[in-house]
Amino acid sequence: MKFMLRLATLMAFCAPLVWAQTWPNQSVKIVVPFTPGTGMDTIARTVAPKLSERLGQPVVVTNVPGASGNIGADQVAKSNPDGYTVLMGANTMLMAAQLYKNVPFDPLKDFSPVSMAAWGTLMLVSNPKSGIRSMKDLVTQAKTRPGSITYGSPGVGTPHHMAMELFKAQTNLFILHVPYRGSAGYTQDLLSGEINVGFLPVHVAQGLVKSGRLLPLAVGSPKRHALAPEVPTVEELGVKGVNVDMWYAFFLPSKAQDSVVQRLNREFVEILKLPEVSGILGKAGLVADSSSPAALNEIVNKDFPRWGQVIRSKGITSE
Repeated sequence: MKFMLRLATLMAFCAPLVWAQTWPNQSVKIVVPFTPGTGMDTIARTVAPKLSERLGQPVVVTNVPGASGNIGADQVAKSNPDGYTVLMGANTMLMAAQLYKNVPFDPLKDFSPVSMAAWGTLMLVSNPKSGIRSMKDLVTQAKTRPGSITYGSPGVGTPHHMAMELFKAQTNLFILHVPYRGSAGYTQDLLSGEINVGFLPVHVAQGLVKSGRLLPLAVGSPKRHALAPEVPTVEELGVKGVNVDMWYAFFLPSKAQDSVVQRLNREFVEILKLPEVSGILGKAGLVADSSSPAALNEIVNKDFPRWGQVIRSKGITSE
């Protein structure tokens, strides 16, 4: 009897070690909870072949869009935590989880952070017809004519929308939101002057700024962006607490083996250092970056209540 107990104890101790040593022995799936062509899709498809080479197993990217990323995230949250299903996540999942009612997963408890992947910066721009040539002009016009200034976004809960709502909260301004169904219509109406201001990804905005079709007001990042070094940050212009950088990161389902989390972290860190990877992401306006699982966990836990406060204080819902 004692022998059997000792054997059972030994097997229980050794099983995780043996399992970790055999991982991976099958293909790995990276779930992108948005459509092809998005920032996170670009990251996943850039990293996947490199990860496949390093793991010696196929790495497949699967798009599972819907409900602002909630459907794909939920699929990963409920998957086997064996390390073979990876979520290509972003800070949008922290927003979407608080925008929708009855979200079937908890972004803080149902995922194991693995590594940061990249950062994206948003630029606040205006149409020249609006007469808004600086952030000071925007604040002045919004205060003297509340509700007369309009801003657009690709939809409720998108980073563009949430960035402006955070800006409004910090400046106590009333600027009317006009949500669109995607980036195309929103950008077109911003260019035509149908709406006055809005946030755009810095690499998109800078091309339109250089052509004279839009005016740069500020970037929503802690420091100036290399693509637009002449454009000041929102904080430089006197508005504190408006860091609206978008982050992208890799997650496993919660309860994933720590050995697998650490192995994937090491691989992602090395891959994101590669010049060819940072070059591809750079062309998409993204800055490749990596982190420890603990550092990513800290970012997630800091961002979740910040966006939750904006959503609740502004009464923003998905409907």
